[in-house]
Amino acid sequence: MTAVGVRLMQKVSSTLLFAKIAPHVIPAMDKAVHKLTRGKVILSAQMLPGVILTAKGAKTGEPRTTPLACMPLEEGASWLLIGSNFGRPGHPAWTANLLKHPDARVSWRGRDIAVRARLLQGEERAQAWRQALAFWPPYATYQARIEREIRLFRLDRR
Repeated sequence: MTAVGVRLMQKVSSTLLFAKIAPHVIPAMDKAVHKLTRGKVILSAQMLPGVILTAKGAKTGEPRTTPLACMPLEEGASWLLIGSNFGRPGHPAWTANLLKHPDARVSWRGRDIAVRARLLQGEERAQAWRQALAFWPPYATYQARIEREIRLFRLDRR
């Protein structure tokens, strides 16, 4: 994507309308395209890198699959997940799943990888938040709209 395209997507993704519509459209499209391409393509990853997270549900223990934007850290070895929920008030369900069941799997570039999630706190969270804002500035808009602190998780290969 061009620099102009990225800036346009950042502006659009910061709007309240995007926050209302995107959670209902983007994950469904990502799941469908991911399945059709046998794990090789995540449509929204054309804008931001993405993984398909599979974690046990916090309440049911059943596998829950969620397409998520991510920030790759050590290429293919760890990832930062940002629980922004598109700047909506509640924490996304996948964050509760990882808090209760930190052992999970991600599909990354067509590979299924076992990971362990860790909620970042304190200075480690502050540093990761700065990196996330440099990576995708609209996260600042999401945080400004809500009272909760956006959860950040580091996923490391198991």
